[in-house]
Amino acid sequence: MSPENCPICGADVPSGAKACPECGADEQTGWSEEAYASSLNLPDESFDYDDFVKRELEPKKSPVPRGIRWFWWVAAIAVLAAFLIGLFRLIR
Repeated sequence: MSPENCPICGADVPSGAKACPECGADEQTGWSEEAYASSLNLPDESFDYDDFVKRELEPKKSPVPRGIRWFWWVAAIAVLAAFLIGLFRLIR
């Protein structure tokens, strides 16, 4: 039996129609409960909701190791020292 409105595109479907006149959906592609539910891409019974929440919502670990911060401080001081040495040579 055809629905009044197509569940795929929403167009009006005449009674007794074998397929939607707009998008061509029929019993195999969208009118049956099995076809409609399978197109929603819902998780099955083996889906672990707690694992999904853990993977998606927990804060990510920083990819940069914490021990490397001192290197950037030393590099910044070296650049600043080089700049100041160059400035003093320019003034003299």
